[in-house]
Parts: sequence; structure tokens; C-alpha cells
Amino acid sequence: MAHDPIETDLAQTAPRGNFLHYPTSRLGAKIIPQDLTNFKSRGVSRVERELQQELIELREKYLQVIDSFNWNKLIYEAHFGFEPVIGEVYHLYAVEGKHHLSMIEPESWHQKWIGTFRLNADGRWQLEKVADDFDLRGWISTHVE
Repeated sequence: MAHDPIETDLAQTAPRGNFLHYPTSRLGAKIIPQDLTNFKSRGVSRVERELQQELIELREKYLQVIDSFNWNKLIYEAHFGFEPVIGEVYHLYAVEGKHHLSMIEPESWHQKWIGTFRLNADGRWQLEKVADDFDLRGWISTHVE
């Protein structure tokens, strides 16, 4: 049987010198470790900036969802004596300490106007315009426990 050098080489259990990350003899090429500090610091700062931006966007989206929830809760808890039609515009007023949803335009009814809303097909109220002197987050913090 002939001696096969490839089979002998593959049968070795010790690591082969050409695959090691350090020289195996004094004649091998000098290996100088790279300084990766600059690469790492650039990578860390870039990733931190991107993640900070994502967090800011998530926070803004979160606040938009909370505001939408609070507007919808405020409107659905308001008094109205009609069934709103999808796609139509309605106005929210504060009348004698209570909230009323009405079809009457703010120019025609002299009550404290809070905002104008449109009923979407999914049953959500979309804010069209809000009174300059009404702060939803401030109102929620003082009226909701």
C-alpha cells in the first residue's frame, strides 16, 4: 500500500501551522497585532448615535399613541345625543364643567371650544385642530387619577 501524504496530513489532530494566528517557526512572518482602538471607538459612537435616534423616534411615537388614546377616551366619555357619521367633522366643547361633542362650528356656538375631530372608519377620532389654550397632557395630569 502506497503512503498518501494528503490522508496523513488530514489525519493529524494537531493544528496545522498555516492556519495558526501566530508564527510556528523563527522563519515565519512577523505578526504584529493591529491596534483596533480607533475602529472600536468609531463603531461604538456610530452605533450609540443610531440607537439614540431610534430611542427618540420610539419616544415620539409612544407619546403620539398615548395622546391619541387620551383624545379618544375624552371624546367617547363626552356627552353627545347623536350617532357620529364616519368621515364627518365634529367639535368638542367644555360646557359647565362637562365635555360635549357637537356638530356646531366653534364660530356659531359660544362655548369653550377644545378641538375639532374627524371620526375614522376604524372608530378612532383623529385630531384636526385643537384650541391654543388647551393642553391635553396638562388636563390629563390634573383630571385623571
